[in-house]
Amino acid sequence: MNAAVELQTKVRAPRETELLREEKAIARKYHSRVPWEMVAWGLGNFCLWLAVWPLTLSGVLPLWAGFLLSTFCVAVCYLPSHEAQHSIIGVKGSRLRWLNELVGHVSTIPLVLPYRVAWITHRQHHGHANDPDLDPDYGNKGDTWWRSLWNGIKARQPGANSAYRTIAKQSDDPKIQRALVEAAVLTTTYYVILTTLAWSGHALEAALLWWLPRHIGTAYITLFLSWAPHHPMVEQGRYRDTRAWRSPVGTILSMGMEYHLVHHLYQKIPLFQTGPAFRELRHVLEQRGYRNDGL
Repeated sequence: MNAAVELQTKVRAPRETELLREEKAIARKYHSRVPWEMVAWGLGNFCLWLAVWPLTLSGVLPLWAGFLLSTFCVAVCYLPSHEAQHSIIGVKGSRLRWLNELVGHVSTIPLVLPYRVAWITHRQHHGHANDPDLDPDYGNKGDTWWRSLWNGIKARQPGANSAYRTIAKQSDDPKIQRALVEAAVLTTTYYVILTTLAWSGHALEAALLWWLPRHIGTAYITLFLSWAPHHPMVEQGRYRDTRAWRSPVGTILSMGMEYHLVHHLYQKIPLFQTGPAFRELRHVLEQRGYRNDGL
């Protein structure tokens, strides 16, 4: 029996190496393109969000329209920063590095999510996906989507464990203190603006143009970028900590997260390339035992 197992192991090892080599060769084809659409998305969405404020406060836009536009802008603001967090727009030392950092910092301002905090916690997530002790996103776990949303609401209450507390305790990143200072500045600015608007007689505008859109956008992003691609968050490992899945609302409304498995395997592949990369990689992934839930 032991001899048979040893023989199977010897036969399987070269095959595993061959599969990994083929997998990397395919993935490499999708690494090289600069995602200019993400640059336009991140900066354009931020400009649209800024424009909503004077248009609504001046009466050009009714408040209900400003609320809908602001909620849309917040809900879609994270992914351009996510590309920047992985240096997909411009790696360190390249001529586009400044643009990478600009998109990273600016695009998540409507979400009140500091770029450096997002990157440090996201890197921890990639390194420890679905680990109950080390994955910062583990709190988004839920047996159902509505349970995940409820857990997210509780996590945003005063006194709850926040991303800031997580990285302060667990991260050994050399830029951790800078990240926490930037977080303090951005969060304080957010509350100062809301308070000033309320004192000046624009409390309803403050609530409907930023406070409520931020909470709705956070819930939407958490559901589709964290919970759905990793559900049920019980397995770990290269091909098991996330999945390919069929979204009931389609690829666009789920922000391309049906192919999130590809991102975890190869973090330099731009979002808009994960679908084509998955289709070309699928025959290899099937032999690697990846998780496929209906895609």
